[in-house]
Amino acid sequence: MPGSRARSPGLRRWWSFALVAPLFLFLLASFIAPVLMMLSRAVIDRDLERVWPDSAIALRQWDGAGLPPDALAAIVAREIAATRQAGTLNQVANRLNYDMVGSRSILYTTADRLAAGSVGTSVKDLARIDPRWGQPGIWAAMRHADGPLTRHYLLAALDRRLNANDRVVSVPAEQAVFTNIYLRTFKISTVVALLCVALGYPVAYLLASLPERKANPLLILVLLPFWTSALVRTAAWAVLLQTNGIVNNALQAVGLIDAPLQLIYNRLGVYIAMTHVLLPFFILPLYGVMKGIPPTAMRAASSLGASPLRAFLSVYLPQTLPGVAAGAIIVFTLALGYYVTPALVGGGADQMISASIAFYTNQSLNWGMAAALSLLLLLPLLLMVFAGRTMVRTVPA
Repeated sequence: MPGSRARSPGLRRWWSFALVAPLFLFLLASFIAPVLMMLSRAVIDRDLERVWPDSAIALRQWDGAGLPPDALAAIVAREIAATRQAGTLNQVANRLNYDMVGSRSILYTTADRLAAGSVGTSVKDLARIDPRWGQPGIWAAMRHADGPLTRHYLLAALDRRLNANDRVVSVPAEQAVFTNIYLRTFKISTVVALLCVALGYPVAYLLASLPERKANPLLILVLLPFWTSALVRTAAWAVLLQTNGIVNNALQAVGLIDAPLQLIYNRLGVYIAMTHVLLPFFILPLYGVMKGIPPTAMRAASSLGASPLRAFLSVYLPQTLPGVAAGAIIVFTLALGYYVTPALVGGGADQMISASIAFYTNQSLNWGMAAALSLLLLLPLLLMVFAGRTMVRTVPA
């Protein structure tokens, strides 16, 4: 018996681990591993290395100064001809075209001329086929893609690139789009989180203060939006906010406006629809925290002479900050990845970074760029989590 008692804590730990292990393995196989594999494409670049292995090795050995030696040019020409015949040249052409527009035409023109009998044993031979071989741009693009690691996608997601001298430079102003989209995404997510805090705090306080027989029906109303998809709720707001929609007709009927307001296909419509969709995600965690605060704390503060406002600010509010932080982080995190709502009720200047990720994933098939854009979204999320944990730790017990 004593020995069995001594082993029981260890057995309980193993039993707990055995119960959790299937769920952990399921999450690892179906979520964590695929996400990590996708994000790794932001820094791993093996397209050229896989199709042109000899060229990749030669490119890594070259110092990158000026034009390459003729031996490297001969290797590249040989593998261009071989992969054109094998039908795999398209993979390298697409990758180089991400770095230097026009690379695809250079490779296919060169491949056709080599197949027709042109000589390609030196840089000058290739330059006779296409003068761009005599410029450092195409060679620098190949060096940037020689793998296995790359900075290209992360720099491009920040509107930066490597020039022919391997220096980080800004892209032309007309091509710099992602920085503005990121700023817009963070701004919309922050405003939506603040709106949820302002609107959700009084609702959670009311639910936590009322008796259960009155609070439960109101809580059902808070949970009711979860029974409808976000797409349906967003489409409903598109109907309500349109020029001849219910909102404009009601405002005109009571005489508040003379002409319909532009409530949709702009930033205001995005704020309204996203706040409505995400508001329950703030109310519920805050409500759980408020229910755990004993009502005697406020009464004790009042009995010591504190006014209701001072008692609320000094006693009640600090205890609710963990719930406020948790709810705001959840709303901010979910808002960062919103795609459907801005697409339906926002204008062209209101699209968020998720639209760009969807484009590179589904249409352009540039998964490295999609992974880089996704990876850069993790930074503000980690900052938000760290700030929330710091706020919780500084709350007095």
